[in-house]
Amino acid sequence: MASSKKSIYSALAANLLIAVTKFIAGAVSNSSAMIAEGVHSVVDTINQLLLLLGIRLSKKKPDKYHPLGYGKELYFWSFVVSIMIFGLGGGISIYQGILHILHPIELGNPKWSYVVLSLSIVFEGSSLIIAAIEFNKIRNGQSWWQAIVNSKDPSTFLVLFEDAAAVLGLLIVLICLWLSHHLNKPFIDGVASLLVGLLLVFVSMILARESRSLLMGEGISKKTKVRVRAIVEEDASVLRLMHLLSSYQSPEEVLLMLIVAFKPDQNTAQINDAIDRIRDHIKAEYRLIKFVIIQPEVYERRVDPNIQKYI
Repeated sequence: MASSKKSIYSALAANLLIAVTKFIAGAVSNSSAMIAEGVHSVVDTINQLLLLLGIRLSKKKPDKYHPLGYGKELYFWSFVVSIMIFGLGGGISIYQGILHILHPIELGNPKWSYVVLSLSIVFEGSSLIIAAIEFNKIRNGQSWWQAIVNSKDPSTFLVLFEDAAAVLGLLIVLICLWLSHHLNKPFIDGVASLLVGLLLVFVSMILARESRSLLMGEGISKKTKVRVRAIVEEDASVLRLMHLLSSYQSPEEVLLMLIVAFKPDQNTAQINDAIDRIRDHIKAEYRLIKFVIIQPEVYERRVDPNIQKYI
């Protein structure tokens, strides 16, 4: 979580530094693409603040209304951020682009736009490098895409995607701005704004998908499930693990529910001791599993007449 905060703060500083200058440069040069980029930076700035809010709220202690804590606050605010990118960033940029394609505005002096775009690429690029370095620390040998899909901390990949989209958007605007002046075709400026908007919509859809999955309750990996099953069924009192349910409450907290069939010769005291042993063993091996609920269940062996085999 500390590394994700570092990425967020660097992105916040970069976006705050260049948002106002983009609007000024856009007004001076009559560039809709620059205005779209200004909106993009404002949205990104708000997004960083929302992510910081989500991280702070997720750290609240459990209470009687939320006995499992507030960890999912981070997932909620991450989903809000993805919607913000779609609605404000992508929507406004697409609207500006279509408007200026249909009704091109005579372009002004592009000098300040070039200066601002160049500085913005430096700032956003620096933020992207920091985000990539921090995310690379938690990849654990996975591919970049696989690490993003498997990540349970949306604040890490949200910043990475935002910064990557920002740098790519700036390059699009820079190229289209040059073309619009070089060819004296003002509508190309609107095309740049449209392309930036479509880029943001695409990014927001990916982020919304990942954030929604976490908000709906992603569980532990298949590898972890196999190991948990082994821990449970290795206990001398256990007949078999019948069901395993899990959900990430936050990037650092997992809720685990096990329905376990104990051997029929075990009394209540022995079952309670076994439950304590299993819980302690799981928590000792997996520090993220904070809540372990174990429910004893009766296991009945039935015969399927079609296959004449115990199930």
